[in-house]
Amino acid sequence: MIAMVQYTQNKEDLAQQKAKKFNLWLGMIGMFMMFAALSSGFIVYTAGGVDKGIKTLLPHAFIYSTLLIILSSVTMQLAYIAAKKTQFARQKLLLVATLILGFGFFAIQVYAWGVLSSRGVVFVNNNASQSFIYVFTGMHLAHILAGIIVLVRALVGRISGVNQVSNVFRMDLAALFWHFLGILWIYIYVFLLLNQ
Repeated sequence: MIAMVQYTQNKEDLAQQKAKKFNLWLGMIGMFMMFAALSSGFIVYTAGGVDKGIKTLLPHAFIYSTLLIILSSVTMQLAYIAAKKTQFARQKLLLVATLILGFGFFAIQVYAWGVLSSRGVVFVNNNASQSFIYVFTGMHLAHILAGIIVLVRALVGRISGVNQVSNVFRMDLAALFWHFLGILWIYIYVFLLLNQ
């Protein structure tokens, strides 16, 4: 009887995990479509005339934030591998490193906004192409905040001692989402570089 209850519970847990992962994939597809729509809007707007376009060089800070997000993706993957190998101390250390790199990315992006502003590129102006820089990076930063919450949840779950199956599942979702955010930033940065 106990084995039957445990089997049913495991089956329900597995179904919940599949549903959560499916929802994450749906969310990421939705985010990708939103940024694709923004990209299309930018292209259509800038094609409207020679006076349209970013007309400024992107801040060098974006290069540093790109390096940080790539490095954070590496530490996240290593944390996920550590979780699968039940190396909990290493997992926590690498998760903390990923969080620090994520906060660093966020800070550098805000600094880049300051650089843009000092060059006269403000959010509301006559050239909406320049506003798109803030929209792209701002929307991405909102998702970075969501990613940081996911990382904190994975870290707190590990500290509170969740079982190994739940720990690996949380790390799997966190790694998937964090890697997606890294790829999304690289897309945004390359897109803006090609259109500056």
